[in-house]
Amino acid sequence: MSTEPATRRARGRRRRGRAFAGAFVLVVGVLVVLGLAGAAASVAQGPRVTDVQVDPEAAVAASGSRLIVTTTQSLAEVDPAQVTVTPATPFAVDTAGRSVGVRFALPLWDDTEYTVVLSDLEGLGGGPTATLTETFRTPPVQVELLQRGPDGDTIFRTDLTGENAVAVYTHPHIEDFRATATHLVVSVRTEDDRAGLIMTDLDGSDPRDLPLPGDGYVSNLQSADRGDVVGYTFTDTGLGAEGGRESRLFTSSLKDPDGAPQPVVVDGADSRIADWRFVPDTDSILLLPFDGSLLLTGPAGEGATPIGTAITIEGVARGSSEAVVERVDGMASIDLTDASETPLVAPADDIGPVTTVTPLPDGSTIRAAAVLDSDGTPTGRTAIALVAPDGATRLLAEVPETDAVLQVCVSPSARYAAVLVAPDAVSNPYDTYQLPLPERSETRVLEIADGAEVVALSGAAISWCQVPPG
Repeated sequence: MSTEPATRRARGRRRRGRAFAGAFVLVVGVLVVLGLAGAAASVAQGPRVTDVQVDPEAAVAASGSRLIVTTTQSLAEVDPAQVTVTPATPFAVDTAGRSVGVRFALPLWDDTEYTVVLSDLEGLGGGPTATLTETFRTPPVQVELLQRGPDGDTIFRTDLTGENAVAVYTHPHIEDFRATATHLVVSVRTEDDRAGLIMTDLDGSDPRDLPLPGDGYVSNLQSADRGDVVGYTFTDTGLGAEGGRESRLFTSSLKDPDGAPQPVVVDGADSRIADWRFVPDTDSILLLPFDGSLLLTGPAGEGATPIGTAITIEGVARGSSEAVVERVDGMASIDLTDASETPLVAPADDIGPVTTVTPLPDGSTIRAAAVLDSDGTPTGRTAIALVAPDGATRLLAEVPETDAVLQVCVSPSARYAAVLVAPDAVSNPYDTYQLPLPERSETRVLEIADGAEVVALSGAAISWCQVPPG
């Protein structure tokens, strides 16, 4: 049998194999050349953007949101001086490989176009620099308010036009509510007059009961700016001469809605809490027990640091470590990072006796004060004034004597002030709830920059507030 055909086939396969190998090497060589050329062109042009990540909605709601820009090259460390944010807002910068992140220290203004310029970015290996510009727009702000009525109580969600309100949750008896980044937490009384704490999604859906420490009363409901955590004081129904829990502080994690509430207990301190605050951007809590001692503690009461005594906690500014408290000898501002203290700056203009102080992140405060006549007689009017760190004073609004100011709150971005009033106070009776509110409540939203009234919304307990009305 002849082997010639088989030999010819073998030689053909070898020739085709050599041709394929040669073509493969040629293709690989071309790709390598093109890759090197592309890399060289990239280096020659400096860093270019390949991806941008930013969540404008989250940036409006809370501090700590980030703009992350990924480039074509690993980057040399970016200095904060190379970054400009317009409109101006505090920020921090971090560099990791091909990405640079800009972290916003405060919530951003709503319905605003932001421009971030990254100047003179340089690749890790040197070469030409590049300036990158990124722009994004934040959405209009949304808020929740509580309206009580004879047919049930409702939490509404609305924008600042007041024309697009939507009912998100209704219950026969709502005492109070707070909003976190992802949930509403509603303090209610049930049909058999028991306390209840209900967690829902922000649109009011998927209601779930949160466990309580027992049968009793919930008060001073608050939410942390981070972590989906709420806290409240709890008093047993059967409190009496034989004892029981009175005004004890508990926290609950909304990430574990079935978990037992966590007591906040400071060894050796009065367990009854008169006032308290979550400290923004930390897991710390500022406590004011019944005995008047002021304590800064961990989330369960551990590691308590005494900070003297106080009568009230006026507030802790979001995005800041500054707390304003009332001491026996007057108002003081305390830096919670080191417990250093300064007297609250006096306003350059006499605005009258101050009733509330709301701190802002830049060291300014919004103060509500009783307006006096030239002879010192109360007029019944209330001044809402902005006092700068140097004492410079600017009137934001004056509430007429017919109306009573119940609360002043500031939006997370410190762009707006919300003034809760009882219109026509003399003919506007309060209900009989544990947390009473007038029959008609009105929340007036002001631009802090110029005092212009943005809108007057029907309802109370706007979700910007860190504490209940009172």
